[in-house]
Amino acid sequence: MSVDAMPGAETTPPAGETSAVQAADRVLQILEILADNGPTGVSAIARELGVHRSTAFRLLATLEGRRFVVQETHRGTYSLGAGALRIAGAVALRIDLAREAQQICDEVTSQLGETSNVAILVDGAAVNIAQTTGTSSVAVRDQYVGQRTPLHATSSGKALLAFAGEATFDAVSRSLERFSDTTITDPDALRAELAVVRERGWGSALAEWQDHTNAVAVPVFATDGSVVAALSVTAPAFRMPPENLPALADELRGFAQEFARHLGHLTPR
Repeated sequence: MSVDAMPGAETTPPAGETSAVQAADRVLQILEILADNGPTGVSAIARELGVHRSTAFRLLATLEGRRFVVQETHRGTYSLGAGALRIAGAVALRIDLAREAQQICDEVTSQLGETSNVAILVDGAAVNIAQTTGTSSVAVRDQYVGQRTPLHATSSGKALLAFAGEATFDAVSRSLERFSDTTITDPDALRAELAVVRERGWGSALAEWQDHTNAVAVPVFATDGSVVAALSVTAPAFRMPPENLPALADELRGFAQEFARHLGHLTPR
């Protein structure tokens, strides 16, 4: 067996791949230069990169085409554009959500005593970004932070899916996996369930994902009426029977509104 064929042996990447990686690195360096120094001329950027001015100009032209940089009034001077700000804003939003979500989970569990979670919609699943474990000796203690959970079988998932739009519903409803005897696996039944969620303003899951475990969740609304997260509490079924869910949902709704107020760009619907 040749060295190149040996498992784990390092190989030299093709010239085109090396060139692409180098170009990507230089693009990131340009964004860092503009972030650190503000408006900067092509010549200065070229010196920082150690490349010819024409190379720097071509990279800047590409970034300008994607609105990551813009030319100042004085041609040849560039600053960060809307594309870069959009990404920065998305990162800031996720950081704000995670930080504020953990605080609200702590408050919910402190008052209600049950495990609480905040989840967001990511690529057809509910992804938990914060959790506080219940205080009871018999509490739901599974760690869900970072975990993808099914939209059709969890209370958070239903609260998110109910307001996600038809395209998301169609994608999810093509494959409704069964997790328990009570999991909804029929698309028409799920559509009817989501209509109820929208009407009453909360979703529930009665042992639909995990046996002997119930949950209730409410959506967190942005100023434009879109849903940015779902806030839920989960407990053993004997301590969270169906008849208790409406009152729990009312309490959660107050916490969801507080959560929205804490995020400066969000307000309750």
